[in-house]
Amino acid sequence: MMTRRIAALALSLALAAYFAPNVSFAAEDHIAEAITHTKEAIDHGKQGHANILADHAQIALKHAEAGEKEKANPHTAAAIKDLNGAIEHGKAGHADVATKSAESALTHLNQAK
Repeated sequence: MMTRRIAALALSLALAAYFAPNVSFAAEDHIAEAITHTKEAIDHGKQGHANILADHAQIALKHAEAGEKEKANPHTAAAIKDLNGAIEHGKAGHADVATKSAESALTHLNQAK
């Protein structure tokens, strides 16, 4: 029951972020948001919640891509690749592998600040 509530919350957050009006963020703000959601993804991955990890990684990916578009950085580009891996493995139910990808993305995002 709790897992469904968490999944519903994550989906709601993802939809809200997707449909929210485009706000002009500085590249640093996008990276900060990407870091926040990547940390959430890692936390859920460690709990075995692969689908919720994928939801947070998807939100992190959108912010990382926006940050990369505003200010190109090789660390951001590497984080985007890792977030895509986290999403792919999370959707496949591989929480452990997805978590490792998210952790790698977090390392790169922290270096991109």
